[in-house]
Amino acid sequence: PKLFFAIAPGCMDSMVNKYTANRRLRSEDAYSPDGRHDLRPEYPTIVYTKILKQLFPDVPVVLGGIEASLRRVTHFDYWQEKLRPSILCESGADLLIYGMGELPILELSNLMATEVLKTETPMNAALFKEILRRTPVPQTVTLERKNDIKGGICDTDILLHAHEDCLKSKAQFAENFRLVEIESNRLQARRILQPVGNKFVVVNPPFPPMTTEQIDHSYDLPYTRLPHPKYKGKRIPAYDMIKFSVNIHRGCFGGCSFCTISAHQGKFIMSRSKESILREVKKICEMPDFKGNLSDLGGPSANMYRMEGRDKSLCAKCSRPSCLHPTLCKNMQADHRPLIELYKAVDALPGIKRSYVGSGVRYDLILANHTEPAAQKAAKDYAEELITQHVSGRLKVAPEHTASHVLRLMRKPEFSLFRQFKTLFDNICKKHGLRQQLIPYFISSHPGCSDEDMAELAVETKKMNFRLEQVQDFTPTPMTLSTDTWYSGFDPYTMKEIRSAKTPQEKTRQKMFFFWYKPEERSRIMQALKKMKRNDLIKRLFVFLAALSLTATSSLQAQNAWENA
Repeated sequence: PKLFFAIAPGCMDSMVNKYTANRRLRSEDAYSPDGRHDLRPEYPTIVYTKILKQLFPDVPVVLGGIEASLRRVTHFDYWQEKLRPSILCESGADLLIYGMGELPILELSNLMATEVLKTETPMNAALFKEILRRTPVPQTVTLERKNDIKGGICDTDILLHAHEDCLKSKAQFAENFRLVEIESNRLQARRILQPVGNKFVVVNPPFPPMTTEQIDHSYDLPYTRLPHPKYKGKRIPAYDMIKFSVNIHRGCFGGCSFCTISAHQGKFIMSRSKESILREVKKICEMPDFKGNLSDLGGPSANMYRMEGRDKSLCAKCSRPSCLHPTLCKNMQADHRPLIELYKAVDALPGIKRSYVGSGVRYDLILANHTEPAAQKAAKDYAEELITQHVSGRLKVAPEHTASHVLRLMRKPEFSLFRQFKTLFDNICKKHGLRQQLIPYFISSHPGCSDEDMAELAVETKKMNFRLEQVQDFTPTPMTLSTDTWYSGFDPYTMKEIRSAKTPQEKTRQKMFFFWYKPEERSRIMQALKKMKRNDLIKRLFVFLAALSLTATSSLQAQNAWENA
């Protein structure tokens, strides 16, 4: 290439895509033709870079995508059970672009192309790095010797503990995460430096959040909306799921501890214009196999479209990781009216039968105490519009847990708020004669969660007549608060010790409580509850079996008692 090779190995972390939370190989890769799980290597960012550097050692390599973005500084690798340095160190690449890449890749390309034209010198890795030292590109990461850092190490820089110090001290690793997260949540971030060996990882501050005009320009490009022609005739499961969906915004200000969205897309909402969204919907209507139903009008969180801080000067001073937790920020313009208008505009287009919301909905935004009466009313109107017009039978929400101390660590609202939303959901369905289902998502083995917490979760959800399906065991992924807490054993903000379920046996034991209603799990659950001396929970989970189970002398007797009952 004239300027550089660019590597972005997919929109999902390769290791999460390949392995389960218990490190077992998944049966299918949803992003590969025919679901084959043997096509993409582990850590493709590193593999592809090394191949290119072997074949073309003088050509610069630029990394992008979620895998590289979340490995820009020292991070915990769950699959190898160790800390690893910035992926720049291990891959041998020349530059890393973190976050959403449109603005930095344009800036970088223009910078390099201008230099090549001006000097009439072919691009090579040495020249590439020299140009970047003179003119650093925002939202990029480089590996530099101390003397080559532009402007030297300044008082305004955030200097992290060295990679080697993190290997010796989990507490220092936890402190690093806190510093990185605080800075990544600022509207105007500072430069971050981390010593690694005899060099420094230099994380340049990001671009400001994209404007509506900028994000429209990106989405209005003439995409085919089809897989690459080489995959013709092959099934790609992930494509089947999203081919009739539309992304209406980026970013999420929820700040959930286990989520990577804020580290990659940021907490500031970047919304497309209504006109841009309608143009995309019209293109979908022209697709030969489109039958009139949009599968999703959504985003990272479905109902944050056009929401932003009223006073930007307050946002500029703020480093809160969440604008929702523990309460909705008073400066947040959390008005659902633009979203309701968008839904109605899409539904009015010729060729559209129904537009559904398949992304997760933040019910705490709907139930929040809004400072403006109009926004409070709009939240109720949104709930009614959503449930009556945009749910294809099942509405997905994510309470994630029932225990207050676990929810605080997750940065999620109290479970009582979910009960309140279920009442609202049921009332709207009853009012309109609908038979919709509310599908809650839950996580087991999150830091701070015990077996007893999971047993209480089973009881609470049983009381609400749920038989849980959408559940997952916590998977530690790079650059999240939950992962760093899980690995270090500390809450990075308080430095209090937090216990986590870590062994496969501990994780399996926690997950089994989700499935209290399955006969094959009941005897194991009763046995576990007896060890906890929580016979009261046995009574609440298995009411008519309680007397039999408490007098049974073995798990086999308990199982036989259940089968007879």
